Formats: sequence, C-alpha cells, structure tokens
Amino acid sequence: MLHRPVESKTKSGDKVPVFSSHALLKPPGQPPEMFCLDIDLSETKRAQEQVRQLAFYDALTGLPNRRLLGDRLNQTMAASKRSGLFAALMFLDLDNFKPLNDAHGHSVGDLLLIEVARRLSTCVREMDTVARFGGDEFVVMLGELEPDRTQSITQTAAVAEKIRASIAAPYRLKVAHAGQPDTLVEHHCSASIGVVVFANHEASLAEILQRADAAMYQAKESGRNTVRFHSQPGST
Repeated sequence: MLHRPVESKTKSGDKVPVFSSHALLKPPGQPPEMFCLDIDLSETKRAQEQVRQLAFYDALTGLPNRRLLGDRLNQTMAASKRSGLFAALMFLDLDNFKPLNDAHGHSVGDLLLIEVARRLSTCVREMDTVARFGGDEFVVMLGELEPDRTQSITQTAAVAEKIRASIAAPYRLKVAHAGQPDTLVEHHCSASIGVVVFANHEASLAEILQRADAAMYQAKESGRNTVRFHSQPGST
C-alpha cells in the first residue's frame, strides 16, 4: 500500500493537492487489481493558510505581526553574524492619530492605518520588513546595510527621512456609506521614529526593540514628526 501527497489535474486543467492511496488487491482466483483513492486537499490547504495568516500577519493591514517580526529579527541577526553587515530597526508611533478616531470613529482610523502600511511598504526594499507592532505602532527593519557602522547609519537616516516625509503627507480617506455618497475625510498625521543600528548579536532581540522604543520617545519629546537614533552617529 502506498500513501503520498501529490498534485492532480481537474477537468478544467487546474492543479489541486490530493492525498493519494494505492493498494494492490489480490482476490483469490482472480487477477490482481489496483485500488486507488484520491482525496482533494484543497480545503485543508486553504484552512492551513488561513491559520498561518492569522498567526503571523496583521488582519487589518496584511503586514507581518509582532510574532513574525521576532522571527524576521532573529533571521536578520543571524545573517549579520555571517556577513558582517549592519542592520537597522525603526520603531514608529503615529502622532495625531487619536483625534481622527475620536472625530470620525475607528473605521476611519483603520483606513488611515491601512494607508500608513502602504506608504511604509513603498519606502523600503522588498527584502526589508514592515510590521504592525500594535495599535498605531509600526516597525521597519532594514537588513544587509554596510559593514561600516557610520555608513550604515547614514544609509538608515536617508530611509528614515523618506519614511517621515511620506507619513507626514496629507491623508484623504474615502469613507463609504450604505445608500449614500462617499465622503472624503482629510487628516494630517505624522510619525515619531526611533532608530537603532545593530550588527551580529551585540544586543538581544528584546534590547534592540527597547532601544528603538526609547529613541522613539526621544523623538516624541523633541516635538514629534522627527527621527532620533538610539546612539549618536559614529558611536560604537
């Protein structure tokens, strides 16, 4: 008897995953017969993918969540150890987000968070990670920077400024109403951004996040809509 997962074609030509079981039957006094049983696993695969999405991705924005961010950060630290290249982590907290929720409700606030996620994703490379940390907090992680810390800080500062300017641009949020014309809500929002540049395993995952978070609060205290590094450029 043989059991194995395989792909099979439907009548329309689409490939679907199936569980295939084959058994050779030898009835007494009769020729051997091959018995085949194929079970369509499409729904099972879809259910598994839904579970994975819920476990590792934010339901609202589609970005990696805090759990997947931790995995990606561990991978980046391991890659830095092999390559000797620096990496960076940015912690972003939106400024002036609560007034939007208070004035127009959480559904409009959700629209802004979705747009923030889109803008962040356009500011970085495909290999980088943009995650929603929770609420109106986001994390951006840049990997494979430079082997020199100062050069890596300069490179990171340019990306952080690009992000700051993108987030600070006006938001025009189209709000749909059942049976009524859509309305346009204009809102101005910015981000306080804390940054830490790191290499290898010079700090733990928790310490990297704490340093970026502390730098973000320095940005808040400096008037918001600004970028602050955990350490001064050129420091070791």
